[in-house]
Amino acid sequence: MNRLNKKAFHILRVELDKCGGDNSVSRIEREIVLTRLKELRRKQGSPATAEEIRDTVVDTFPEFSDRVIKRAAKANRPPGILSHLKWPAIFLTSAAGLLWVVNLPYPMIRWPVAKTAPLLLLPSFISMDNNYKGSIQSLEQADQLINRATSQADIELGGKQARKAQRHLDSLPAWFLGYYPQAYCNLFGCQWKFTFDEFENARRRTARIEAKVFQEKNAFAPFQEAESALKAAKQKYKQAKNSQEREQALASIQTAIDALTEVPASTLAGKQARIKLTAHRRDFTKVSRGVVGSDRTSTLIAAARLFAMQAAQASQNPPHSAETWQQIAQMWTEAITRLKKVKLDNPNYLEAQKSLVTYQNNLGIIQTRRKAESESKRALQQANQQIQQLIAYPPSDSNRLKGKLQGIINLLRTVQSGTTSYKESQQLLVSAQKKLQNI
Repeated sequence: MNRLNKKAFHILRVELDKCGGDNSVSRIEREIVLTRLKELRRKQGSPATAEEIRDTVVDTFPEFSDRVIKRAAKANRPPGILSHLKWPAIFLTSAAGLLWVVNLPYPMIRWPVAKTAPLLLLPSFISMDNNYKGSIQSLEQADQLINRATSQADIELGGKQARKAQRHLDSLPAWFLGYYPQAYCNLFGCQWKFTFDEFENARRRTARIEAKVFQEKNAFAPFQEAESALKAAKQKYKQAKNSQEREQALASIQTAIDALTEVPASTLAGKQARIKLTAHRRDFTKVSRGVVGSDRTSTLIAAARLFAMQAAQASQNPPHSAETWQQIAQMWTEAITRLKKVKLDNPNYLEAQKSLVTYQNNLGIIQTRRKAESESKRALQQANQQIQQLIAYPPSDSNRLKGKLQGIINLLRTVQSGTTSYKESQQLLVSAQKKLQNI
């Protein structure tokens, strides 16, 4: 290896031409320094350092630029390992860029490549396969966590897995499902089985799980609020100093219990609430009976509340039969009867009257619903009888047939919503209307 390479020699020679003047002495001095530099060019050995180059020129030209000397010494260093990797790096970068382009999710690019060089599409197939497996795995985990949840933490983790599955599905190009390069799959024995229908089903399943998580979270908030209110009401009852304060605490307990019954039963919070309701109602009944023994007025009010609580509980999840509505109405009547026995001069008279107004209003609603249930059931029975007669003895005249059908339709329309007969009546109504239109 020459001690001074061509590039460093050129840098020094350009600067040397600027040194000295234009007289004969300066030209001779430049020739002397140039000869020394050429001698370094011919010598073999380690590259000349900045100090050696400086010793070669500064004794003749002290004003020689030190910056140029350092630049020449840097240029004189032997090439490092990175310089040998320059062209391979450029090649690899270009190849990576080309590979990225051919794997873009555009049919006009992928189809020609799939015919000629399907192996180039391997990265995108690996990515799709990983996203496919990731979506299925995350969906299964989310489904298990949500549908078999035992705590709110399971719901939270299930929601995270559902969102993870959605990200995997978003990374799958929907247009590419069911399409794959034949040569690639024949060569390696692969087969892409994730169809568009499966893709849509996975998306719908993810959406259902996310909706379930949303419902679970919404149900958990009122459950916690009701539990906190119930705990505070029980504490308030323990600290009560007189019957009036105890009555107020009992009312708060009843309100909290009612709030627990409103938590959707299909959610985890609803299931936990149903389990705790049994114990809470038992405690409430025990406490109410304790209040009953305090005085006659408290006994009447507490007894009325017990009947009201049972009536409200029996009224849940309608529709009910007319017999059930009648039983509920009887409970409200019993509660009203006891409240009416509270005397005018009693300190709790005003409170009893407030409850009496509420109970009487509830009784009126129940009686209305019982009446609607009875009338709707009777109308449905009559409609079914007329339908059976029409099937057994259909009139030959189309106008008579239309008249009978219209009569059945009018009868079915009298069936009120919110009754046990309503669903069946609507099905018969649609059938009768279609039959009438086709005549």
